[in-house]
Amino acid sequence: MSRIGKKPINIPAGVTVDVATDNVVTVKGPKGTLSQDVNPDITVKLEDNQVVLARPTESKRHKSLHGLYRALINNMVVGVSEGYKKELELVGVGYKATNQGQVLELSLGYSHNIYFALPQDIAVKAETPKGKNPVVTLEGIDKELIGQVAAKIKSLRKVEPYKGKGIRFVGEQVRRKAGKTAAKK
Repeated sequence: MSRIGKKPINIPAGVTVDVATDNVVTVKGPKGTLSQDVNPDITVKLEDNQVVLARPTESKRHKSLHGLYRALINNMVVGVSEGYKKELELVGVGYKATNQGQVLELSLGYSHNIYFALPQDIAVKAETPKGKNPVVTLEGIDKELIGQVAAKIKSLRKVEPYKGKGIRFVGEQVRRKAGKTAAKK
């Protein structure tokens, strides 16, 4: 049995979950509304303030879909009630980040600045505390979209293993390599 799939999803106060006949789950909360198409094999039921998912057989495909849709619906419930936040840190001499509305301007040591347009669903904030590395904060209700945008921003300047320069998540550990050593005579 799928350990993730069989766990019921508790619905917090202020959040409503609606299951349509064409297997579309819509979650509304104080922060917004999200919807997800669910595979017709998986049944979604609302039972005493909980969402319960069930699968028809014990096949490997149904087991994997069971856990997948349970996780996606849980992420939607958490997103509309609490929201998600990712923080990216720019490590490197002269690296800067500023934002005008939904456009993030990054200076990452290239010969030109990079202008990154963000989706409307994501709120962005770029700040540079005095004496520290610039931090870009992404906030929104869709966990998948925030992760995708954060990964795209990270790919603009990957962390290199010798000096540790690049874009990383706040608190992320980077494995460092030893550099060249002096030749012996």
